[in-house]
Amino acid sequence: MSRPRLGVFKLTSCDGCQLTLLDLEDELLAIAAELQIVSFTELSSASDPAGPFDVTLVEGSISTPEQLEHIRAIRERSRVLVAIGACATSGGLQALRNFADHEDFVRAVYARPDTISTLSTSTPVAEHVRVDLELRGCPIDKGQLREVITALLTGRRPNLPSQSVCMQCKAAGQVCVTVARGIPCLGPVTQAGCGALCPRYARGCYGCFGPQAGGNPAALARRLPVLGQDRAEVRRAFRFINAWAEGFREQAEES
Repeated sequence: MSRPRLGVFKLTSCDGCQLTLLDLEDELLAIAAELQIVSFTELSSASDPAGPFDVTLVEGSISTPEQLEHIRAIRERSRVLVAIGACATSGGLQALRNFADHEDFVRAVYARPDTISTLSTSTPVAEHVRVDLELRGCPIDKGQLREVITALLTGRRPNLPSQSVCMQCKAAGQVCVTVARGIPCLGPVTQAGCGALCPRYARGCYGCFGPQAGGNPAALARRLPVLGQDRAEVRRAFRFINAWAEGFREQAEES
């Protein structure tokens, strides 16, 4: 029986989520024994990008006309498509261009703006093609990635956290940075997955894993000014890594 075929592709991103796959190290060898990695340029130049693929991991947002065509072609060749990371699931940090005139950015950054081919927006993969599963984070958590790959190999549903970062703080016995130190924190409305990394080092959560389903960003937005943030700072808090994610985007517009 042939091994399932895996493809890994990059769109507009920093490569960090692909590197998370490589960070599995010895575990990656076990995964490679069960999967046939046929396209993954971060790992090897020897690849077969034409597919077909049983499982495809896609990192990055749709930011150029070429990427829009590319993701549609990838979807056609993939049985299961997994969007990995904040760029692929919410447009990423580069989605800040969605709130301004992207032509101004192009003129400010490039000496020859007429040579740049780009879309006016940076959007998640799911806005353009069907996505079977999303892995949040900037970057994604390698434990969650391992869980997803294992689940797909064994034919079961992945067991991923759905609670807020606050729950991970409590489970780890960490002191709440907002209550104890008065530090603004997006933990109450951010999906768990990072292990409450920033609060562990007495820093507020930046919302890297995006909005938690069922969270109440409006209530948190009313609390942040009490902690010293003015209206512009509250807006910037929600317009960061997951600025285009529904929930954070809506709250930023209201702040």
